Parts: sequence; structure tokens; C-alpha cells
Amino acid sequence: MSKLRMLLADDHEVLREGLKLLINSQPDMEVIAEASDGMSAWQQAKECRPDVVIMDVSMPRMDGAKATERLKRECPEVKVLALTAHEDKGYISRLVRAGASGYLLKVAAASELIKAIRVVAAGGIYLDPALADKVVNNYMRQQSLKGEAQHGTLTAREEEVLRLVARGYVNKEIAARLNLSVKTVEAHKSNFMEKLDLHSRADTVRYALSQGWLLPEG
Repeated sequence: MSKLRMLLADDHEVLREGLKLLINSQPDMEVIAEASDGMSAWQQAKECRPDVVIMDVSMPRMDGAKATERLKRECPEVKVLALTAHEDKGYISRLVRAGASGYLLKVAAASELIKAIRVVAAGGIYLDPALADKVVNNYMRQQSLKGEAQHGTLTAREEEVLRLVARGYVNKEIAARLNLSVKTVEAHKSNFMEKLDLHSRADTVRYALSQGWLLPEG
């Protein structure tokens, strides 16, 4: 069984060591690289292409949000889990815009971190329960006008398919629920992704969150 390959980016060596011990104790995970600043995190991630980068927010040379933005632009397949001590909505919204797939406070339990890694690695979105309301509410405010304009271009069927995709249903399941062919579902999916400039299921989940269509798990 192949292991999930992780890169740790944090300017505190003690924290990195603790995270490495925890992650390497999991039978299906391994830390393959470490970085002590955002610039190194971005450069190393481009070279070793980990499955998930655990990214601190406040680091020297380049902060976590900027490193995430650059990394997602050049290596969109690499997932980023932001690990932060900041609960401020400004930090959180920057990470959302940068493309991070997970947002976890450093005070979270070890089991919560492992859970977050698995969700993000599988292509999902993970919100720390303590951050969920701030992420959703702030993001919804920022995206409301844009979202309303874009949403107006969707057909009713495209919206139905989008909502189901965001909730984790695959094409075959959506086809069965809506009594459509798989090819028709794929066509609706392609249409709404093009109209809304979405490029992945994670993007679709973020859009659904911005419209208030999903309730974050907590």
C-alpha cells in the first residue's frame, strides 16, 4: 500500500519534530520533506510533489498564504492543509482565496489533524470546527455579488448537479438520483464548471459554501 507523502512547513523546529513523529506513526503516512519558511516550502513542494503540504501561516521570507497561492498555481494537484494559530478572519479568507483545502488550529487534537490530512488528501475540504463559521460567513460576504451574478447563468439542472457534486456524489450516483444518463450528468458538470471557472471538486465545494448550500461538519 502506497503511503501519503507529506511536506511539513513551519518555522518552529520543535513543532515540526512533533508533527513528524505523529505522522510517521501512521501506517499509511510519511513525511518526505521539511521547510522552515514559505519560500523553501514552495520550492521543495515543486521538486518532490507531496500529496499534502501542512503549511504554517506565519513564516519568514514568504508567508503560508503566498506560498500556497504559488504552489497551487504551479502544482494544482498538491493539497495544502493550513495549520495556524490565527483565528482572525483576515488570515482565514486569505487561505481560502489562495487555494488551501484544509484549515486547522494548532491547538487541535492529534486525532483531528490526522482526520484533516485524510480528508484533504482524498480531495475534500476540512474546516476546523472552531473556524468553520468564520470561514463560511466571511467568504460568503466577499463572494456574494460575484456569486449572484455567476449563479444567475446556471440552469436549474446544472445547479442540482453542482450541489450533489459538492456533497461528494459521483457521476453514477447523481445520474441515479436525478434519473439522467451518466453522459448527461457529465455534460451538466462540464457546463457549470466552465461557467463558474471551477477546476476541481474542491473548487466546487468552496463555491457551494459561498452560496450557503453546505453546512460545514463540526
